[in-house]
Amino acid sequence: MSRLPSRREQYSEETREALLTTAAALFAQRGFTKTALSAVASEAQVTRGAVYHHFKDKQDLYRAVLERTEAAGMESIREAFLAHEDPATGAFAAMSAFLDHACDSDYAEIVLRQGPIALGWEDWKACEEEYAAGLIREIVTALVSAGRMAPLPIDTTASIAFSLLGGCAMTIAAADPGERGRVREEAGEVLGRLVSGLLV
Repeated sequence: MSRLPSRREQYSEETREALLTTAAALFAQRGFTKTALSAVASEAQVTRGAVYHHFKDKQDLYRAVLERTEAAGMESIREAFLAHEDPATGAFAAMSAFLDHACDSDYAEIVLRQGPIALGWEDWKACEEEYAAGLIREIVTALVSAGRMAPLPIDTTASIAFSLLGGCAMTIAAADPGERGRVREEAGEVLGRLVSGLLV
């Protein structure tokens, strides 16, 4: 029988959740450099001490926000893939879901635009690989195993797909918000043609 969390533990978890939710909203609105930890504490209605109890600094808080955003995003993309029996149909659904995320203003700002600024290019890329690369490899493996894709080297194919999808997402996020829908459709058409060329 699992132990129920104490009142203190429950309050601590609620405080951490409030900080993540508040920080995500402020980082998306103001960006990393213009968001102060004091503003996060004030908006979350906690002390600055509570912020430092959970996160060592602003970068640590940002990393937690980005990881939570990516975990939720990749889970919804995986669900889109698994919703189809045919892995090829699922792959197109997952790709579409990913491009939709790149159009989402909060995702675009937190993950794609501010992420490299907040974490530095290498740390940001490593975080992206942790969340997205595994899912892409899973999809490529399913396609090859089902005979829906030629038996190409899985790791190399997944790595190239990761770079290609990431480049499309960055292009969408870099567009003016009013133009992202158009760029997303164009990116989807280009990716669709490329992926179709690999399918059997």
